[in-house]
Amino acid sequence: MAKITQVSPLAPEAFPDLPVIKGLRFAATAAGVRYAGRTDVMLAHLAPGSVMTGVFTRSKTRSANVLDCQAKIGGETGDGAAILVNSGNSNAFTGRAGDESVGALCQAVGRAMDLPETRVFTSSTGVIGERLPHDRIIAKVDDLVAALDEGGIAEAARAIMTTDTFPKGACETVALEGGEVRIAGIAKGSGMIAPDMATMLVYVFTDAKIDRADLQALVSEITDRTFNAITVDSDTSTSDTLLMGATGASGVAVDRNNEAFAQALERVFRDLAHQVVRDGEGATKFVTVEVTGAESDADARVHAMSIANSPLVKTAIAGEDPNWGRVVMAIGKSGAAADRDLLTIRFGDVLVAEKGWVSPDYREEQGASEMKKAEITISVDLGLGDGQYTAWTCDLTHGYISINADYRS
Repeated sequence: MAKITQVSPLAPEAFPDLPVIKGLRFAATAAGVRYAGRTDVMLAHLAPGSVMTGVFTRSKTRSANVLDCQAKIGGETGDGAAILVNSGNSNAFTGRAGDESVGALCQAVGRAMDLPETRVFTSSTGVIGERLPHDRIIAKVDDLVAALDEGGIAEAARAIMTTDTFPKGACETVALEGGEVRIAGIAKGSGMIAPDMATMLVYVFTDAKIDRADLQALVSEITDRTFNAITVDSDTSTSDTLLMGATGASGVAVDRNNEAFAQALERVFRDLAHQVVRDGEGATKFVTVEVTGAESDADARVHAMSIANSPLVKTAIAGEDPNWGRVVMAIGKSGAAADRDLLTIRFGDVLVAEKGWVSPDYREEQGASEMKKAEITISVDLGLGDGQYTAWTCDLTHGYISINADYRS
């Protein structure tokens, strides 16, 4: 795997001080999955009565871990639950051996924690196509169980990193009618980032008391506006997993219609999604793509992702070149409805093009000034309807090539 020596220039100043979620404990350790001495396995334990929900990659070559989680996610909620995650090896494209690794890990964790295997969820991230040395992880299970601590989430966030340059966390505390509810989440992701769902591992937890079906509905809906609205390189992973657990330990009941809870959850999801883009491999610019005036929201999404995924748009941004012609190109190739003579394009607050031509008031130095910023907004109005969508991406630099050319070395 490429050696990442420099933290992304777009990284937050520090890992946030995440609140303790009652009924939730973490542990992390170094198992030598790929590198000796590197923290590479994390374990989370959720208390009895917790509910588990999830969203997963739609890749046709998804890993054994993903398939196992998908089969279990709608199961009974009476028992507690455990999440075991390793970095360094994705356990993907490993045939029957991948299934055997998942089975062995679930059996070991279930035995050590007195849990049915159906309540053990696993994720693996890293190199594709190499057998997972699960015995190294199993040898650490008892140590992990013994080390479980309600304050261990920060170390867990570091254990799941691969080419990430910083650990990712986000949180919210919401005052509701019945009391306070806490939400905390961690994520990993840097490359192979594209929607469907967005390519990463994400673990979010709350102490709210909520029905599994209601929480699943919220998770699925909010994912489409957050994790499915980001892209680094248009490549969808085999291992994408978002798991969310609710311990109910606060005693505060919420449902899918609780607006304050839903908005707080969306803020946590969006924060984590943005951090993944900010840590995009080789990224130096955080880019917001806003599309309005489309015939439908679905069309707006197609246009936004066409712009956000375009190598020509992304390299122009990397070179700080206000090449609005590349935005026009990306709109034209998307396949969604567009009319050349109705387009309006802005870089930040600068009107660049309108009515099928460059704006008569636009000056190249205005666009160049916008492109020098670390955070850039590209806005497109199609002039066709009320459809809108916002996507987030980053620039494409030589750093991306360097990281991925050496990924397995």
